[in-house]
Amino acid sequence: FTGDFHAITSANNLLAALLDNHIYWGNALGIDPRRVAWRRVLDMNDRALRSVVSSLGGVANGFPREDGFDITVASEVMAIFCLAHNLDDLKKRLGNIVVGYTRDRKPVRAGELKAHGAMTVLLKEALAPNLVQTLEGTPAFIHGGPFANIAHGCNSVLATTTALKLTDYVVTEAGFGADLGGEKFMDIKCRKAGITPDCAVLVATIRALKMHGGVKKEDLKQENLKALEAGMSNLQRHVENIQKLGIVPVVSINRFSADSEAEINLVKEKCKALGVEALMADHWAMGGEGAADVARAVVK
Repeated sequence: FTGDFHAITSANNLLAALLDNHIYWGNALGIDPRRVAWRRVLDMNDRALRSVVSSLGGVANGFPREDGFDITVASEVMAIFCLAHNLDDLKKRLGNIVVGYTRDRKPVRAGELKAHGAMTVLLKEALAPNLVQTLEGTPAFIHGGPFANIAHGCNSVLATTTALKLTDYVVTEAGFGADLGGEKFMDIKCRKAGITPDCAVLVATIRALKMHGGVKKEDLKQENLKALEAGMSNLQRHVENIQKLGIVPVVSINRFSADSEAEINLVKEKCKALGVEALMADHWAMGGEGAADVARAVVK
């Protein structure tokens, strides 16, 4: 691995250090310490660090202020990293980061701190996608991963565009559901990368649909066609949203051991009425062979 998460953490925190150092050495840009918008990051869930007071310990340590840590994937550097086309584009985007505001509430950017060049150097090697393989030997790129609830929830543009040059079919995930990561994939990543998907695989489970229909978690293993039918309205909306984007969806029903044949058939019938094909996927138990029907539907 090229160490993309570590490099993003380092670049983010370099900017934080340069920001505090600028304030310490005279604050020529007039940054208001009360309006610093840039937080440090750590690739660890540690709620004790979400809100801290920094620069304690005397004059030599700077001006005390409220600060905090986010998780690395929540960093704006992560989102920028995954949208950049090349090093020059990366440097330009990093320079546009707003790190804080003056007392007149004018934004101050990373480029004004002359931080974007050094940040780009830290990210230089990490910008190359990580080529790995699945347990069955299928090549895969693992590169970046911004949150979908605060960013765009997709891997890097470079990973996807590189993959498109190397094979006939490329499958990429848009996280946090079709109504969040899926739409951001279309609205943000596809526009920035200049790509258009030929198909969308909409993943659903009978358990989740029954829960949408009002079934409690402890009762999900029991067959409940009435609740399943009620919960289908959720899947229907996801299908409609994808269709509005001009993309043909294929519904992949991830099998659980408690799924009954009657429940499976109900989902398939309802999807057929929506004009989409629904197929069972049993890759959790059978590996790639268990998802072969879904793959064939996508190719078709």
